[in-house]
Amino acid sequence: MNADKIRNLTEEELAHQERDLADQLFKLKFQLNMGQTESLKKIRGLRKDIARVKTIQGERGRTAVSVTTASATKASATEKR
Repeated sequence: MNADKIRNLTEEELAHQERDLADQLFKLKFQLNMGQTESLKKIRGLRKDIARVKTIQGERGRTAVSVTTASATKASATEKR
């Protein structure tokens, strides 16, 4: 999944996507340890997808905090006048 598709998801969809990817990764790691699969390529891809989701969640979190901080700073500057 590419970053553009992930950016179009809502917060709830992002959280759901992260859980699904983590579950898939767990299952593949379990199969790898049991000797049932050798799909290292899939494991790497899932780890990268999880990282993309977490990165976008972090970006949104930082953006929300900076917007809140900026509006609070602007409000306090207005009150001082």
